Amino acid sequence: MCGIVAYIGNREAYPIIIEGLKRLEYRGYDSAGVSVLNGKLTTVKKKGKVSELEDAAAKENMHGTVAIGHTRWATHGEPDDVNAHPHHSGNNRISLVHNGIIENYSSLKKALIELGHEFKSETDTEVLTHLIEEYQKRDNLDLEDAVLKALNKVVGAYAIVVFDVNNPDVIIGARKSSPLVVGIGDDEYFIASDASPIIKYTNKVIYLNDEEIVRIHRGEGVKVKTIANELKTPKIQEIDLKIEALEKEGFDHFMLKEIFQQPETIFESMRGRLNAELGWVKVGGMDDYLNRILNAKRIIILGCGTSWHSALIGEYLIEDLARIPVEVEYASEFRYRNPIINRDDVIIAVSQSGETADTLAALELGKEKGALTYGIVNVVGSSISRVTDCGSYIHAGPEIGVASTKAFTGQLTVLSLIAIYLGYKRNTLSEAYYRQLLYALESLPAKIEKILQSNDQIKYIASEIQHCDNALYLGRGYNFPVALEGALKLKEISYLHAEGYPAAEMKHGPIALIDVNMPVIVIATNKNAYEKIHSNVQEVKARKGIVISIVLEGDQKIKEISDYCIEIPETMDPLSPLLSVIPLQLLSYHVAVLRGCDVDQPRNLAKSVTVE
Repeated sequence: MCGIVAYIGNREAYPIIIEGLKRLEYRGYDSAGVSVLNGKLTTVKKKGKVSELEDAAAKENMHGTVAIGHTRWATHGEPDDVNAHPHHSGNNRISLVHNGIIENYSSLKKALIELGHEFKSETDTEVLTHLIEEYQKRDNLDLEDAVLKALNKVVGAYAIVVFDVNNPDVIIGARKSSPLVVGIGDDEYFIASDASPIIKYTNKVIYLNDEEIVRIHRGEGVKVKTIANELKTPKIQEIDLKIEALEKEGFDHFMLKEIFQQPETIFESMRGRLNAELGWVKVGGMDDYLNRILNAKRIIILGCGTSWHSALIGEYLIEDLARIPVEVEYASEFRYRNPIINRDDVIIAVSQSGETADTLAALELGKEKGALTYGIVNVVGSSISRVTDCGSYIHAGPEIGVASTKAFTGQLTVLSLIAIYLGYKRNTLSEAYYRQLLYALESLPAKIEKILQSNDQIKYIASEIQHCDNALYLGRGYNFPVALEGALKLKEISYLHAEGYPAAEMKHGPIALIDVNMPVIVIATNKNAYEKIHSNVQEVKARKGIVISIVLEGDQKIKEISDYCIEIPETMDPLSPLLSVIPLQLLSYHVAVLRGCDVDQPRNLAKSVTVE
């Protein structure tokens, strides 16, 4: 949600900011703005896309070597030019951008109005800007100390960057519950929500921790301290990110590129973690706490959205293969229902970005209760990776499309490895079954390559259902969560209503919806419930529903009674979601394209939900 990029150095700042904002578009936004410091503040803000901001800025003097930019996803105040960031102080000295929510902004605003401050927008961000101005004026503070004092008065989440016309060599950033990264170049510095706007210029970064503030001085460099005014020694890290990973590389959309990357990204998720020929699997993130995990009374897996669906499959995997009780929770609900958490519990947080606010808050609760915390994330250096006791990266590379694809299968790959590893260590798997699973895992990238060859067929099926208003997805066992994920993908990017159900639950309500206009996507790859799934398909056809079936290669029985059929290679049931989800991703993608939807940046959605 929202995006920040800032620059201070010796070159023209505006082109760096605009390019950075374009790199951040994937996060989701509805307006954008930029402030350049050139003896005065020049600020341009526009509702809509960064390209519209660029058109408006072309009419202004945007020269200068210090600038901040922002893409806004509206919270307080509707999306328009006035509410867009950056926001100025009343005296037009200060310009500030902000991700997050200031929860006590209303009381602060009331107090500031009584002191004579006048506000132009409906945002909480403008209140913070005026609060900094008030401390500067009242207590004769420089920008850094005024920001420090203001942040000790606000309640909520924030990542901010701010500068002052009267001190053009200094830029200030701070974070709490919202990510911020500092890029270190040659006599130039960058601040951004993530590394994507920075990597073109430097691979050396500092990840700010919660409640830390950074002061960047053009001549003196970087200083980091806490909002309690305690100096910190920043750790400079080198990030392994190639600029090509942020480009479409010939694909029409990032989402399509990321779907087609999955043979490679799943291999990367497994690389160095298993060898079927030698018969070993290893999840290095577990090493230091392995005994505690093996003896856990319960594993709780937390996630939101697509990550919750992968968590559900993780529950099936761990209970089936390792025989450890598992509960899956929406992170957004977990901490508000007074959950029972014990010291012998393990909490696994699943998040692509590693910044999901609800998941972070739930993790903190688990840590307070003494549970072991484990993170499964994609973004190196993200908050969840730093907060948890241990964890595993999925190594899927940057995922730009808002609707998650390769991160989902990366999460499933790591969860599969964890379940097999724990099952092997707990002696709940026979040697033969264990070896079968390893070989089956290693063969998945090649099998996904084969499924991707059905892209044209799936595009045709999408053309046949693009005008439908609703869709129903059915799956059993391991493929029930895949049905949920398929429905979510269709909703996210094509704006069609879709629901996922366990196939056996169809007769408990959804069957009433089935008619000649209702596509029903049936995942029919389960070997142990094949006849029951066949019966489900017959029940749909008896009511004139449109059946799109996902079946194993060579299946004729279900194919004969389906309107459309997509074949996938055979694999072991616990690993089947990694194959069955691929056609559903492609189907949702092609339906959305045919309906003229913005596939990579669907309306109202953000890639990383960093506020509640």
